[in-house]
Amino acid sequence: MKKLTFLFIVFFITSCGTIVNYDYEKSTEFSNYKSYNYFDDMKTGLSELDTKRLIRAMDKKLKTMGLLKSDYPDFYIDIQSQDIQSRNQSNVGIGVGGGGGHVGGGVAIGIPVGMNKQTREIVIEFVDDSKTGMFWQAVSESSYNPNATPEKREAQFEALVEKIFASYPPKLEK
Repeated sequence: MKKLTFLFIVFFITSCGTIVNYDYEKSTEFSNYKSYNYFDDMKTGLSELDTKRLIRAMDKKLKTMGLLKSDYPDFYIDIQSQDIQSRNQSNVGIGVGGGGGHVGGGVAIGIPVGMNKQTREIVIEFVDDSKTGMFWQAVSESSYNPNATPEKREAQFEALVEKIFASYPPKLEK
């Protein structure tokens, strides 16, 4: 029960701070894609352990969606990422001013509040080499702690994958 509670809390925290943008080829018939695999030469930008965690989470999710990992897939998956250090824009201003008659002046000091936060951008692309090339892409940006425990990293990747694939396949307008 503790583990389930922990995973729910991590999911809630990470899902609120995650931004995911999607793009796709409108002419794609997503129902034709039943099997996948990963490009052999992926340069994910993640550590080897984090790459394994992300792929495990994706395999688990894609299986629940009815997609099978295959040596002869309908499409390939490419993963890229980069770490981004965001500057915190929050600050507190302290001002001193005075004036009387024709004389005026003032001093203001900006004090940063909080610290810079680490964010990671992960790009996941679905590519059909035989037909259309890339047909679906998700770009996520979320905060992360580079010193998190392996269990927390695993939970964060699982939550991230849930959010990324929440809109796959896209609802095509007719």
